[in-house]
Amino acid sequence: MPGTVRVAVLGATGYAGRELIALLARHPNARIVGLMSSGRSQASGSQSSQPFPIERSLPVLRGAGARASRPLEAPATLCYPLNLADLTPSEVDLVFLATPHETSLDVVPVLLERGVRVIDLSGGFEHHAAGALEEAVYGSPELNAAAIQKAQLVSNPGCYATSVILALAPLIKAEWLDVDAGIICDAKSGASGAGRAPSDKLHFAEVNENCRAYGPFTHRHIPEMLQALALEEENFTFTPHLLPITRGILTTVYTRLRVRHTAEEVVSLFQDSYYRAPLVRVYESGLPEIQAVAHTNYADLGFALEPSTRRLVVVSALDNLGKGAAGQAVENMNLMYGFPQETALA
Repeated sequence: MPGTVRVAVLGATGYAGRELIALLARHPNARIVGLMSSGRSQASGSQSSQPFPIERSLPVLRGAGARASRPLEAPATLCYPLNLADLTPSEVDLVFLATPHETSLDVVPVLLERGVRVIDLSGGFEHHAAGALEEAVYGSPELNAAAIQKAQLVSNPGCYATSVILALAPLIKAEWLDVDAGIICDAKSGASGAGRAPSDKLHFAEVNENCRAYGPFTHRHIPEMLQALALEEENFTFTPHLLPITRGILTTVYTRLRVRHTAEEVVSLFQDSYYRAPLVRVYESGLPEIQAVAHTNYADLGFALEPSTRRLVVVSALDNLGKGAAGQAVENMNLMYGFPQETALA
């Protein structure tokens, strides 16, 4: 098939991995040639040296081929234990890593040396503090499209980081913010953002009818946000919260403008910044909410302005598994191979 990209998904049994499979199955220019676990082949965490039907671990993928633009081929229905021997340029063009970051740190150098292109969703190469490889390109399509097109290694942004960066990047680039007044980011996410690994804090009885803050000042996405936005830690506060929902992120960002601007000027700034971003929707009025973006690959942005005090609140909403993970990874693949940016996503 002309223009077809042969792809493999490592970490296929996780939440982001299964989302990738569903998106790639309906992508007209992608052919899944390999699925691998990241060492834990079952939701229960048991180890297996044998391939197994992906539907056995992830029943939600039953019939994915029937819903796609073409049936899934036989290799795309079996998930194998992690094995790098088959991941060579003669077999695969692009590897998606939806693995723990420790796994990615081991796997990526091997794939790059072989000449295989990589999109890493693990967070292992998101910022310099994590020891990012020199060739790693930060995979924010709205900020880095030209570099992504030529990249061999793309580091997919984190879900929280995406929600914060999209809300702040236009304001920081235009130098509209009084950064010394402080920037406060209050983010809330569904439970799937924590991954599939069992955890006491993710038991139904702990999450249901509850909302819990965690990781103020220490969350692993903070260095990534600071680097992408060129901010100093002393001017930036980020606190995430766990919501009793499956998927979605709502982030509220509190800022102060350096000088007064009108609401119309704020709208124009965001529209001008994202007019080439097919998966970012800027609200002229009203505020985003999770229901509007759940199970989509869009990021929605809205704001509230108090002109007399120059206070500006920006609200962003996205699906942590869509625009916050698998959807953004496929968007990066589209850029890398010259496909329309929204292919299989809109």
